Amino acid sequence: MQIFTMGIFSKFKKGFQQGAGALQGTLLRITGRDKLDADDLAQLEEAFFAADFGLETTEEILSEIENAFRKDKNFKGKDAASVAREVLSRNLKGAEGKFELAGNGNPEVLCMIGVNGAGKTTTCAKLGHLLQTNGKKVLLGACDTFRAAATEQLRAWSERLKLECVFGHHGADSAAVAFDAYSAAAARSTDLVIIDTAGRLHVKDNLMDELFKMKRVLGKKDEHAPHHSWLVVDGSTGTNGLEQAKVFNEKFGWTGLVVTKLDGSSKGGVLVAIYRELKLPIYYLGLGESPDDLQPFSIEYYLDSILPQGESVAA
Repeated sequence: MQIFTMGIFSKFKKGFQQGAGALQGTLLRITGRDKLDADDLAQLEEAFFAADFGLETTEEILSEIENAFRKDKNFKGKDAASVAREVLSRNLKGAEGKFELAGNGNPEVLCMIGVNGAGKTTTCAKLGHLLQTNGKKVLLGACDTFRAAATEQLRAWSERLKLECVFGHHGADSAAVAFDAYSAAAARSTDLVIIDTAGRLHVKDNLMDELFKMKRVLGKKDEHAPHHSWLVVDGSTGTNGLEQAKVFNEKFGWTGLVVTKLDGSSKGGVLVAIYRELKLPIYYLGLGESPDDLQPFSIEYYLDSILPQGESVAA
């Protein structure tokens, strides 16, 4: 179910424009040069590391650029961008998550989980809108009962986007709300229940226990529920997002990732760092604030946006 809206590449390019600007600025200075020197290589190393690709990926890129430079003294600036693209493409192999529903007549459950402020509630609504626009019946479960504002936020989004939603009162048992959401979805022949969970710090075991309880309660309705458990990571947090993902994955186990807020201060490289560490598919990216700015992850569009090839680098 790889659904792309119109102008997706322009959304990718616009989304990464601010964050990837420093890296692209370095490439602009270097790409047009006939030959590279040690200072150029040092600038590239600093730029890739600052763009949150992580130490291992940055070292791999520089190692391959340096090897190519030693073998070919006519190695040009534009060749460095090509080598970097090859390394990133290799590291992202298999990263594109293609979201498919079994379509067996029973609702599937997708839990959105992450720390406070990662963008879970907004992502739930945007994903519901995207799928509903493409013919799927979707129901939202407002299971963040810890924060009253989250329920009201999801209510506003569901009304705006004409999405069905099951709510619980402030302080209600989130697992009970999830149970009610599944029951309503089954009665209405819904394809997918998207559960918005409370934001939680990965160091708080009691908050993690709430997730396990929700999983047990949903299992009474469907032993396979939740069928999908996605970690929502704020891309603007840089490599801190990697630490979040690692700890959450150890405690709960994820089936995929959504990376949000890539239109702000995010430098983009955290996508590679997270995937390299966890090898979890990246299903969607948050590239802006409008409902249509949640887009399926595309390796090609991602690389074209942060590392344009050939003349487009120097454009």
